[in-house]
Amino acid sequence: MQTLSIRRLLVICIFLKICIVLPAQPIDTTMLCRGNHFTEEEGKISLQKFASTYHDIAGWEQRASVIRQGILKGMRLTTTSFSTPLKPIVHSKRTYEGYTVENIAFESLPGIFVTGNLYRPTKNFPSYAAILAPHGHGKNPRFQEYVQKRCASLARMGAIVLAYDMIGYGESNQCEHKHPYAAKLQTINSIRAVDFLLTLDNVDPTRIGVTGESGGGTQSFLLTALDKRITVSVPVVMVSSYFFGGCICESGMPIHKSKDHQTSNVEIAALAAPRPMLLISDGKDWTKHTPEVEFPYIKNVYRLYDKENNIENVHLINEGHDYGISKRKAAYPFLARHLSLSLKEITDSSGAISEDFVTVEPPETLKVFNEKFPRPSYAILGDDAVTKVVQSVN
Repeated sequence: MQTLSIRRLLVICIFLKICIVLPAQPIDTTMLCRGNHFTEEEGKISLQKFASTYHDIAGWEQRASVIRQGILKGMRLTTTSFSTPLKPIVHSKRTYEGYTVENIAFESLPGIFVTGNLYRPTKNFPSYAAILAPHGHGKNPRFQEYVQKRCASLARMGAIVLAYDMIGYGESNQCEHKHPYAAKLQTINSIRAVDFLLTLDNVDPTRIGVTGESGGGTQSFLLTALDKRITVSVPVVMVSSYFFGGCICESGMPIHKSKDHQTSNVEIAALAAPRPMLLISDGKDWTKHTPEVEFPYIKNVYRLYDKENNIENVHLINEGHDYGISKRKAAYPFLARHLSLSLKEITDSSGAISEDFVTVEPPETLKVFNEKFPRPSYAILGDDAVTKVVQSVN
């Protein structure tokens, strides 16, 4: 009997070892919704079909649960809580007119670092709102003027603001941007960014916002959909009924479709309800129909909660795909109102919003890792090594 038990134990151990070393199942590409997955008309019709599946708040919340679980399953996640110690690196504080800037990094998963800049108000407040500022695709966007002006302005208004790199951009170069698990890793990084902000002194956990453009808009509404700690969301130039994101970091994992459901970024954005959300759209990209297609659908979801006043749309018909000054001027009052920030801090004597006070820094000044502050030696490097770490999280 003892020999038999030992044999059984050995069989179990061998089986477990095999399970551990077997590679993860490949992504089912038949379930991916990429780019212009629908035509414009099909996108509009799809919303009508989605709306027919619920008629009251209970029906919507049942559908919302299916959508949320679909995102998690598509990303191969069973949790949104992660235990890796953050081990924050914060240094090189600079003080400007009404705000400060620091270079920061923290560990989101073992050996994987989120890199960015932390903007704080120079004025002392009893507590602070905190805002995540993810960015879209471009040439090292975290270092660009438009990101610095947005973050500095929000900081001067009274928020602690975190601008952080997409994977494969800026200093987040431990793997390529078009990594097969990019959507999963970027979402984990955003969740850990909330974790990091909540470790800072006097951050008010009831005043946490997120706003980003394009791919940063995708990160904004995905984070809001999965993390109830986000209290205000401003996705910019991204929410569309027919466009599902043009990059693998947005639509490279099956978060919109499974054998049991189909959804779109409109419904994922609607998972913010009833929390305040501003959609900023324009006339020259896939958000050109927002006022008459996407916004009414989401507003109807908010109506179920009797919170129509919490959802707004600013549509700039003559503008294109960016987070330019007019879009920032639309976001600032909304964020000020819902996060109890002081808009007057960035308003000039004529009553107009002004960013003239912002000092735009060069990339080298904004970098967290350099000769004096090197990236930790145990950092994971390369697509394959990052894949192993990300696959181990579920």
